Amino acid sequence: MASIEIKVPAVGESITEALLAEWFKKDGDTVRKDEALFALETDKVTLEVLAEASGTLRIAVAAGSTVKVGAVVGAIDSAAAKAQPSAPAPAAAEPAAVATAAHRAPAPSPPTATRPAPEPEKAAEPASGTPPPAEGLPPSVRRLAAEHALDVSRIPGTGPSGRITKGDVLLFIEAAKAAPPEKPVAPDAAAGAPACPPCEGPAEEISRKPMSPIRKRIAERLLKARQNTAMLTTFNDVDMSAVIELRQRYKESFQKKYGVSLGFMSFFVKASVEALKAVPEINAFIEGDDILYHGYYHIGVAVGSEKGLIVPVIRHADRLSFAQIEQAIGAVVAKIKENKLQLSDLEGGTFTITNGGVFGSLLSTPILNTPQSGILGMHRVDRRPVAVGDAVVIRPMMYVALSYDHRIVDGREAVTFLKHIKECIENPERIMMEI
Repeated sequence: MASIEIKVPAVGESITEALLAEWFKKDGDTVRKDEALFALETDKVTLEVLAEASGTLRIAVAAGSTVKVGAVVGAIDSAAAKAQPSAPAPAAAEPAAVATAAHRAPAPSPPTATRPAPEPEKAAEPASGTPPPAEGLPPSVRRLAAEHALDVSRIPGTGPSGRITKGDVLLFIEAAKAAPPEKPVAPDAAAGAPACPPCEGPAEEISRKPMSPIRKRIAERLLKARQNTAMLTTFNDVDMSAVIELRQRYKESFQKKYGVSLGFMSFFVKASVEALKAVPEINAFIEGDDILYHGYYHIGVAVGSEKGLIVPVIRHADRLSFAQIEQAIGAVVAKIKENKLQLSDLEGGTFTITNGGVFGSLLSTPILNTPQSGILGMHRVDRRPVAVGDAVVIRPMMYVALSYDHRIVDGREAVTFLKHIKECIENPERIMMEI
């Protein structure tokens, strides 16, 4: 088969559409089998779609478009790749080629010797055919023209039947920036009148950017948690001396044996499992008029990314060693960076831990990750004076916070949970160490 359609893959039962965030190749580029073609962003994950065959890429849907699952967004033409001529295009076709390349580029670039910019005075002349009205233009063209307050009737179109493309708008903007602005001399200005004060000074700029599907989903879930739960937060502080001393003593041998660093998170995951065993209500969900108690411990670990907060799940954390927990965290972080996170990595969590301390947070009240009934917030470690017996000493201390659903968890259970966390961290020998 000479041409293979590129379709939006199914990424989960509850997901019917996604955002085609970015094409990694341009229209007409040669691609190899299993090479990343584009990034697909849903309300839960961002993933890369790979080429099913080698050939020439034909893009049918531009980046930034919302597409349905199963929709055709392009094709790979293996026959066109073999028959592609090697002779350069004639010079007369250069402007159209430049416009097409600009349409595919993610951002405008300044004109170079090989990409001549159109004359500013010619930009106002209509191209062949009559440009369509603004409401008939593609969304990307309308959005770009609106951002720069452009009159689309002054932009020459190089598309079929004089259609204005995104590349035409980008070239028009480039030409306007490259040409010195015309300043008509007013009569009073010629007579030496002072300049208008409001015209001086820096302009006040406002930019508008649509929310990504992931950011929309985060907003919806956080708002739902605040509206549909009786959320309350309780606090405690933890002496981190013992954990820090253990990390210093074993970090080299741990790294050498397991290939990962020994971090704070594995201690808190282990401590949380012990605390959840003591207070099972925090590991339970409310479903209608019932309470669902879980006999397993799937711990979500909140990870900050460029696209927003993502909570991959470490399954059966009670069965994992410290090394396996650190390896699992490292694996999901790598998946996030490479856009390879799957829905299965995010589903099924029964409890969540978030570490604002990596960003310098001293104290916070984390919001529940519904339908879960509890979330533990870690914070930065500060050396503070504390009373030990009858003496005041300086110790590395961390505030911890537990937000919980008061419909299912009482204050006594919440305080008991944090006491277990404190005891396990301050006496880590209570947790099985496998190093």
